[in-house]
Amino acid sequence: MNIIFRVDSSTQIGAGHLMRCLTLADEFKKQNHKITFVCRGLAGNLISLIKYSVLALSKDDDFQSDDLYLNWLGASQEQDAKHTLEVIPKNTDLLVVDSYALDVTWHKQLRPYVRKIMVIDDLADRNFDCDSLLNQNLGSKKEDYKNKAPNDCQLLLGCEYALLRSEFSELRGKALEKRSSTKAIKSILISVGGSDVNNLTYDILQDIPDQLIITVVLGASSPNNKIIQEYAKGKNITVIVGSKNMAELMLDADLSIGAGGATSWERCCLGLPTLLFVTANNQLKIAENLEKLKAVKIVDNLKQDLELILDNFNLWQQMSTESANICDGLGVKKVVKLC
Repeated sequence: MNIIFRVDSSTQIGAGHLMRCLTLADEFKKQNHKITFVCRGLAGNLISLIKYSVLALSKDDDFQSDDLYLNWLGASQEQDAKHTLEVIPKNTDLLVVDSYALDVTWHKQLRPYVRKIMVIDDLADRNFDCDSLLNQNLGSKKEDYKNKAPNDCQLLLGCEYALLRSEFSELRGKALEKRSSTKAIKSILISVGGSDVNNLTYDILQDIPDQLIITVVLGASSPNNKIIQEYAKGKNITVIVGSKNMAELMLDADLSIGAGGATSWERCCLGLPTLLFVTANNQLKIAENLEKLKAVKIVDNLKQDLELILDNFNLWQQMSTESANICDGLGVKKVVKLC
């Protein structure tokens, strides 16, 4: 198949949409499909991470909208559809769309030119015209898309379809074995997303006891990387920018402090207990569902929450067990098989 991905990354959007599309693209590539990405060159984009052909959309720096997600997109839906149609090949078999700004208005304009449309969504807050829809989030259900997606749309819902890179499922057995033999929390992994515009990482570091081994993962586009790197000098803190081995870092860690979003399923796959920050409104539902299952603890007061889990190893063990039950890391293979 000739498969096109329409997805963006930026300081505002973050890296999550692009990274999960790259994971899906890699699995499609293993099945010998042709992959092309369509992206707009927004500020802080991560297009350089894409190893496939990239078709660039023109950028209008003066575009403004009252709609938050359209502002992130940098264009109206009509403009974006027009720009996309100008660059995509006319023999597109599958168009994969991952953007909170694009809905049925955009889909209908592309529909005559592609054989199938697949949407990756988290919010269930708009209408769609697509053949398949993936919402990999815990608690997503068919009722969420009633009267929002076509009746014959294939709904792929829940963590069993989470788009994780193959290294997570490959390391899952080793990670769960390690958790079962862990006796105390010694190392912490801090990762709050690809941009961390508000420098939450710096605030977190102020509350971590000195005796713990700390690894900080920062996105390449984060504006505060130099501040964190300077702070870490002379301390028991390793700072990694643009990590290419996140699964191994999660395996080595005993506890994670991080943000919600797609990385939640990576941590769950490896049974890594997490103190979770909600850094965007679209993360709240996921975070609450994870906390209900006792897989994470949403941070109220980091210093107190950290003391609680450091002093209560039974709580750590419960969080590890419950998180591991949520996601097995094989979702991307299931999605590709069904497409």
